[in-house]
Amino acid sequence: MTDTLTVDGHTIPLLGLGTWQLEPDDARRMVGHALANGYRHIDTAWIYRNEKGVGEGIRDARVARDSFWLTTKIWVDHFSHDALLKQAEESAESLGTAPDLLLLHWPKPNPPLAETIGALNEAKARGLTAAIGLSNFPSAEWKKAQALSEARLITNQVEYHPYLSQKTLIDTARDLDASITAWSPLAQGKVVGDATIREIAEAHGKTAGQVTLRWIVQQGIVAIPKTASEKRAAENLDIFDFELTADDMARIHALARPDGRLGDWLDAAFEWDQDTSR
Repeated sequence: MTDTLTVDGHTIPLLGLGTWQLEPDDARRMVGHALANGYRHIDTAWIYRNEKGVGEGIRDARVARDSFWLTTKIWVDHFSHDALLKQAEESAESLGTAPDLLLLHWPKPNPPLAETIGALNEAKARGLTAAIGLSNFPSAEWKKAQALSEARLITNQVEYHPYLSQKTLIDTARDLDASITAWSPLAQGKVVGDATIREIAEAHGKTAGQVTLRWIVQQGIVAIPKTASEKRAAENLDIFDFELTADDMARIHALARPDGRLGDWLDAAFEWDQDTSR
């Protein structure tokens, strides 16, 4: 299996380093280490307050800019036309480079989606990002956003792990010729103690975390696990030398449950897709 995914002409590494909750110094350390040791995908956001640290880590690593994928996100307070463009400029300055992908962090009812999507397309046209997309958008809002967007919204970054089915969103991504990116792919560490995943991991000589990440990328979904540990970062990256069986995949899919969501900050104006199983 390849370790990249191509969407709308953009080649995206399937395994990246997430930086949510990393303090700036830790973000710098981990990004620098990750890029110097084989990672080619880094994810951050304005609201993480660590874009400058990420940028410093990029400079520390001294790898060619065209050799890695960089994503950041527009915060919801910046969804008006002028505020979005201003934040896009500030993020590029903090990172030391324009990102490859700029996402809307969460859907909001105001300002109108057409204004926000228009500004996001303008950011792309101005060279403030190579591609655009969404984060945490239910399928109905994703379809509305794509209908309003001149450019392809190439991904929707959402919570996804064995305990949360995202079948509707995965199907929507396929229908829209787009992709899914999984945040909290290890269910905030909960997979480590899961008996089913541990049994599968033992059969493959891998850890529960590696099996879970393999389960995600084997679906053609991007995973961006966060870690502040160099050892764990290396472990997370080591998932492209084995393959799960169809039975393995089905057993992990069967772990999804109605109460599996860990991070619910969706505006009350919207509703999640109601998936209970794969």
